[in-house]
Formats: sequence, structure tokens, C-alpha cells
Amino acid sequence: MEKGDSVIVVGAGVFGLSTALHLARRGYNVTVFDRQAYDESQYSYLQGADAASADINKIIRSAYGGQTEYQSLSTEAIAAWHEWNEELASGRTVPPGMTSKDRVFIANGNISMSTDEELPPWEQACIDGMEKAGHHNTQLATTDPRHCEVAASRGQSSYMDPFQQRRRGQNPVGVLDTTGGMAIADKACRLALHKAREASAKFIFGAQAGCLQSLKFKGNRVTGIETRDGKSHQAAMTILACGGWTPVLLPELDGLCEATAGSVILMKIPTNSPLWDRLGPQQFPTFTFNMRAGSQGGLYGFPRNEDGYFKVGYRGTKYTNPVRQSDGKERSTPATRWSVAERDGAQPVGERLTDFPLQACQVIKTFLDEYLPELCEENISIATTRICWYTDTFDNHFVIDRVPRKQGLMVATGGSGHAFKYLPNIGNWVVDVMENVNTDRKAIKAWRWRALGSGKPINNVMEGSQGERALGNIALSKESVVKQSAKAAL
Repeated sequence: MEKGDSVIVVGAGVFGLSTALHLARRGYNVTVFDRQAYDESQYSYLQGADAASADINKIIRSAYGGQTEYQSLSTEAIAAWHEWNEELASGRTVPPGMTSKDRVFIANGNISMSTDEELPPWEQACIDGMEKAGHHNTQLATTDPRHCEVAASRGQSSYMDPFQQRRRGQNPVGVLDTTGGMAIADKACRLALHKAREASAKFIFGAQAGCLQSLKFKGNRVTGIETRDGKSHQAAMTILACGGWTPVLLPELDGLCEATAGSVILMKIPTNSPLWDRLGPQQFPTFTFNMRAGSQGGLYGFPRNEDGYFKVGYRGTKYTNPVRQSDGKERSTPATRWSVAERDGAQPVGERLTDFPLQACQVIKTFLDEYLPELCEENISIATTRICWYTDTFDNHFVIDRVPRKQGLMVATGGSGHAFKYLPNIGNWVVDVMENVNTDRKAIKAWRWRALGSGKPINNVMEGSQGERALGNIALSKESVVKQSAKAAL
């Protein structure tokens, strides 16, 4: 690769946007293709965008237990998030439709909570890892009186007990990562898109001109892509960053990663409710709850946003949608509003009713009944639901590498539900991999092409249509029914 070479990036989510930005900054001639009309939807799920990156918010955190490679990467990213906020505030970089009053990162902390009586090993490892790296008093344990005093001195006591458990005679167990908070995801993507364009990256959006139809080959070398409108586009390097669609488009990823579904609900908090202030980011952090507790855990959530949406997600069971492909193999395929609309011959815009796992609804409801009973008292029910398709690897590490036996082709995928926080900086690492620069770093070694060894995987991938997580084998209901049943239960 030489500066000035043409590079194609397929996908304009977190990996694609960040990669395009850093490719352009290093002098490459980069073009990004995506079938979604992001200039129209502005990356808003509520306006028709449908990708994991198209969201109202995402968790930002530094603490990673013993995984110091991601701890360091997060520290680097958070510094960049603050810089992006400063750019907006100064008026130097303001995307169309945004103002200098907008922010893409809110530093309201992230608390990792559990029902254990003592601090779990992973949370303790978060404290130890950050302290060892010199980030003193950034990880505050709710079970440590000194840490509680530190939080109080900073005005962060409400973040240490976001569900007001002490008021009910309970003792919250968790660790507050004070370096973290939340990204305003749709605005962050718009800012990254704007910055990439300012750096000379080109973007082609649309269901025809922006949609990958096939890779173009010369021998075993990928020379570019053909789009659905029949046009060919040449490049010295093609990078697939298609989120949950990447394993479907590239069978070589079999056994390494697959698309899995997270289950998300949104509740609308009225401005005149006492919960408006209590669940606002000035008092309420982002949170995770019992993330290593199997199907009855894996919950996460956010403060209400400026429009009043209070979001809670569930990943205790990572659902799949196995579909038999042309080569006879089953691969989990995102069942998004886009894919459903294409199947039905409809337009993939606006809100569409989607099937929602009843198990997910029940786990979320049980949690909210216990920890936020005020929602029932205020008669606040589910406003809308979403199935959010991620790309899980068997070990939760990303896949950023050249594709074996296919020259001119790379992948940047496998976010495993924790990649968005790296929007400002992950592309710089992707370009390092492309240029074969500093590839001895621990993170890059973890992201290399690999196969499952003798150890037990964190995620079981490719269980197929007989797997218990397959959408065809679980109880589903239309979003409207879920909303009605949840309201009645509350």
C-alpha cells in the first residue's frame, strides 16, 4: 500500500466511519459504501436507520478487568471523546443539523452492579488494573467507605446508588467507573461522518449505489467491488466493516464470529415526572447489571436522553437468526427492518413492528420491578422496542486483519457489543494493521485471524437452527403485544 492508493470501505458504522477518517488523514483515497441513506436518517434509529451504531446512546468505560489492552484503548478513546466535545463547543467542527451546544459524550460515569454480597472478582480487577496504570481513584467501589467519601466529595453519590437501594434498606454492590459515561451515538456518527468528509473521504449511500453486490477478483486478489446498481469500483484494498452482515458476506469467518441480537426497550419519561430529574444524566449513570450471570443477567441501561427516552437493554441471551445460505450452510443473518422490508417488498423507513423475545421482556421487567418500582407508580410503560444486531466473536475480541488467501481484502468486525466507545480511535489501529505498523501490540495480536482452540469459548457461535438461542425456537411476540402486556404487568 502507498499513500494515494484507493481504498474501499464497505459499511458506515463505527468501524467503517473511524477507518475512513483515519485512512483519509493518512493520505489514502478512500470511498465508503453503505446501503443505508444516513444523510437522510442522520443515523437515528427512530428515523429509519438500522444498524448497531445507529442508536441514541452507547456505554463508554475504561475499566476492563484484567484486559489491559482494552483498558488502554479506552483511555485513548475517552481523551478523543473529550476533544470532540471541545471541537463542537468551539464551533470549529459542527456537522449540518448540529450546533455548538451539542455534545457527543456525557461523562456521567458507568457503574457495574451485581447481586453478589461482596465485590465480584471482575469488578475488583477493574479497580486493580486502573490503579496499576496510574488512574487513581477513578474506580469507586460502593462497598468501600473511603470510595463513597471520594464520590461524595465530587458530587457523585447518586451515581454510586442510582437505584436508591440504600433508601430501601439494601446495600448496592458495584464499581463506578468515573472516567466513563455515554456517547450520544447518532450525533457521534454524524460528527465522525462530517470529519471524515472534511478529511476528503467520499461516501456513497443508498440501496442501489451504496449496496455491495459482490467482490471483484483477479485470481486470488480482490480488486474492488460491484454495487447493486451494476457499477464496478476498483481499489488496492477493500475493507469489509459491515457489522452483523460481515459473517454472512464472508464465509471465511465461519466459526469465528456471527450476528447476535440484543433486546432493547425504550420508556418515555414525561417532563413533568419526578423521574425526569432523577433519571437525568446529572444524577444517573450508565449501568451494567449481573453481566456474568447468564440468561437472568446481562442487563445494561442509560439515563433518559434529552427526548425523555430511558433505555434498558438485555444481552443475557444473545439470540441468533440462522438462515441457510447459497453454499448450504446456516449463518445467523440480521433480521433488521431493512431485511424484513426487502423481503416484503416494502420501504425500510419509519417504525415497523418487529418480533421481540418474550424472555428478554420478562427479564427486563423483573429487573425494573425490583430496582425502579417508581416506573409502575408513575404508570410509565414501554414506548418502543428494538432488536439490535451485533457481531460476536467466540472470545469477544475484535477481528481486524487481512483475510487469509485473499489479497487486497481486510475485515474490521466482531465488535461483540463493546466497540462503539472506540469510534474516535479504532480506525487508526485498523490502518496500522493495513500498513503492517506496530503490529506487535497486545490488542492487535488479539484481533488477528484465529480459530477456536482447546479452551472454552465465551460465546458459542454457529449453533444453527437447532440451537436454543435461535429466534425460531423461542417465544416471540409483536412489539405492540409486548408493550401492551408489559403495561398490564406494570
